Amino acid sequence: ICMPGNADNDAFDVARAVKADSPDIPCVVLTPFSHGITRRMQDEDLSMFDYIFCWLGNTNLILSIIKLIEDKMNIDHDINEAGVQMILLVEDSIRFYSSVLPNLYNYILQQSKRFSTEALNPHAASQRKRGRPKVVLARNYQEAMALYERYHDNTLGVISDTRFPMDGNKGSEKEAEAGLMLLREIRRRDEFVPLILQSSESENRKKAEAEGFRFVDKNSKKMNIDLRNLMETHMGFGDFIFRNPKTQEEVMRIHSLKELQDNIFKIPDDSMLYHISRNHMSRWLCARAIFPVSAFLK
Repeated sequence: ICMPGNADNDAFDVARAVKADSPDIPCVVLTPFSHGITRRMQDEDLSMFDYIFCWLGNTNLILSIIKLIEDKMNIDHDINEAGVQMILLVEDSIRFYSSVLPNLYNYILQQSKRFSTEALNPHAASQRKRGRPKVVLARNYQEAMALYERYHDNTLGVISDTRFPMDGNKGSEKEAEAGLMLLREIRRRDEFVPLILQSSESENRKKAEAEGFRFVDKNSKKMNIDLRNLMETHMGFGDFIFRNPKTQEEVMRIHSLKELQDNIFKIPDDSMLYHISRNHMSRWLCARAIFPVSAFLK
């Protein structure tokens, strides 16, 4: 992790030397956002860095950087071997993903810790923790689509910005509706995967909701809570609410696997069919790392 200062220090030179010697070692820039440094970084070649982050005072950022790199290294193996799920975050603003990732990881790690207490023995508990969803960051349309195509069967949900570049070429213009285009394409291929659009332009709320996407306003003071609430409701982290398919009324609420086990025969058949056929049940089990049953239901 390389932290450049205002003076002409050699942080970049050190990173270059490390990369030249060991190309596989991930290198990350962590920068305090002052004008001096921003100006200096415009002239630097940052292509060798895996990610650039902005220090906003949240100490969880260091953990998030480590987790993000670990998830990228482990995702292939964990999806193929165990069926672990992926949450795809599409965002090109350094400042914004530096603030969202710590909250995202904090929430996911908290939840997987809570789920692990439901396990029957210490081994199962540690398996539950390891089975938490992987978070993958894409910074343009091309990168996001490649990740989705590769892991579409294991996508727990997609959280996308609205305005970002279509490809990774330096200096490519941002496309104003790239996020909507991405979510449309994913929806065309999978009608049930949860899709969340984020934007600081409030007119995008109407566009998102007209197409059935969830919306988070980046200007909102409680943006992180809004995002958590949507993940809780649509990505399987919260209680499972069985609804009447015709009226959408709540017929039963399940807090844990034990409760599901105790009440499985009391759930109305039409409600059970409604949720299973929309992958709600398999997603809820995936969030709890119960992969074989989840795959069977899906």
